[in-house]
Amino acid sequence: MSISPIHSTDRFEMTDKEVETATAFGSLLKFWRGVHGLSQETLALCAESASRHISYLENGKAHPRRQMVLKLAEVLGLGDRDSCYLLLAAGYLPTPKSVDFNSNEYKWLRKAMILTLKAMDPFPAALMDRYGRLLMVNRGWVSFHRLVVSEQELAQAKNHFEPLLKGQRSDDLSEVKLNTISLILMALQQEDLLCGNGYSEIINDLMAHGHIPKDWKKRAANLEPQASFRVQLDVEGKLQNFFSVSQTVGAMGFTSFISEPRLSINTLYPEDTELDMNVYLDQTLEHPLLPY
Repeated sequence: MSISPIHSTDRFEMTDKEVETATAFGSLLKFWRGVHGLSQETLALCAESASRHISYLENGKAHPRRQMVLKLAEVLGLGDRDSCYLLLAAGYLPTPKSVDFNSNEYKWLRKAMILTLKAMDPFPAALMDRYGRLLMVNRGWVSFHRLVVSEQELAQAKNHFEPLLKGQRSDDLSEVKLNTISLILMALQQEDLLCGNGYSEIINDLMAHGHIPKDWKKRAANLEPQASFRVQLDVEGKLQNFFSVSQTVGAMGFTSFISEPRLSINTLYPEDTELDMNVYLDQTLEHPLLPY
């Protein structure tokens, strides 16, 4: 039987970067081949390749094309998470599939998120997807943010960042606030350049709110983003500092930033421990995204 290999142009001279990624990819490929008890010959046959090429891939002597990585992931029966690992090890950016958080498949996850958000009251907490779009909020979130924007604006908010930007006044934009806005835009901008698919629309919506520093790109470039950072918000006419803490909900490891459903929960905690958030908590309020 004659097999036409997927790798049509083996290259035996690789750059230092390709050698580095080939070594990482080779280790992962060998690991998964061992998990399934496959010989190099069997894997090569199933992947429509040659056993010599599989050997070169595992030993870091060859660098796989993206098509080859996807074929190997398919043959090895890897799920989304492990396929992401294999692509990243080869130096390719995965393209995660879109998932529906409201489907029956994620009924258990929605229940878990409701319990999590409820436990965070009275602190404002919101569940969002990879684009920052709001999926669920807790009572603390609704109670707190309606101090900053109108209830109508709050009910119509599409993403997590809108209440933060709409509530800003041009006369109280401190360095902390300007830095926060810049970091948000930079994160979305780089996601858009890498992945596209929806980020540009969100960026344009946020830019339309105004109060965007003209130097936001350079400002953000000089700041190191973290999962937790400080924000300043106007609470009943007084500026208050808060810790904005984000928690990833998804796969473990660095593929959590790629694998779907890629969710995160953002919670605001007052820096001033004397500020009692319970005074703002309203048990009777309603919101389209409040699930309890």
